Amino acid sequence: MTEFRDQDLSGARFERVDLRGANFTRVALNDARVRSVDMSGMDFRGAFARGARMRGAELIDVEISAELRNVVINGVDVAPLVDAELNRRMPERAKMQPSDGDGFREAWAILERLWEGTLARARTLPEAMLHESVDDEWSFIQTLRHLNFASAAWVNRMMLGDASPWHALDLPWDEAPGWDGIPWDREARPSLDEVLAVRRERQSTVRDVMKSLTDEQLASTVTRLEPGWPQIEAFPLKQCLLIVLKEEWEHRLYAERDLTALENPEKEN
Repeated sequence: MTEFRDQDLSGARFERVDLRGANFTRVALNDARVRSVDMSGMDFRGAFARGARMRGAELIDVEISAELRNVVINGVDVAPLVDAELNRRMPERAKMQPSDGDGFREAWAILERLWEGTLARARTLPEAMLHESVDDEWSFIQTLRHLNFASAAWVNRMMLGDASPWHALDLPWDEAPGWDGIPWDREARPSLDEVLAVRRERQSTVRDVMKSLTDEQLASTVTRLEPGWPQIEAFPLKQCLLIVLKEEWEHRLYAERDLTALENPEKEN
């Protein structure tokens, strides 16, 4: 098997090349031109496709889970249509885009209530199953670890000014570049209770922030330039909280989806 690692292949030309089963990780394909290719069965994870164009494509039996903005298919921007349909199916989803302090407090209360139900469901399974990956996604426990990381990053660090708020079990996203001083042990297997102890502390911090949140704060910006992540200047404080709400909402849906698969393994076969 030929391997290309840490090479600059900019401008390379691949014509009548068989790449079936190939693996591409941390590969830059910016401005690549793709013509007459068969992408059947391809699995895209962590893909960024701003400005991508597909012409003469056949999309059949395609599943896309993504953030959609200005996605035009056959002349129709489908992003608002998908957004409206998701809100119709899940009315509480629309409340994850609040504009004032009361709205943020309501959104957080909804998320805590929903997560209580998801956690109760997870506890009906043997704990070993909560370490199992479904379709190469994070396990249930890894998902909780990632949410701990997200709240530490956007609330503890960005909003509250703790330059290094991390716990050893925090888990960044898989495509993150990696940073000195930020833990990243994807293969750790802590108990559910160990992870929940950290999660309850982080949830309490977010709850306290929400409790005292004012419209003046929501209109302000925050700056963190210390080593680590996030490292941003004049970032809207409101956006920090919106990111946390989005992370909590989306990852609970992923967790519910995967719990269904774990509860019904015969349907995966």
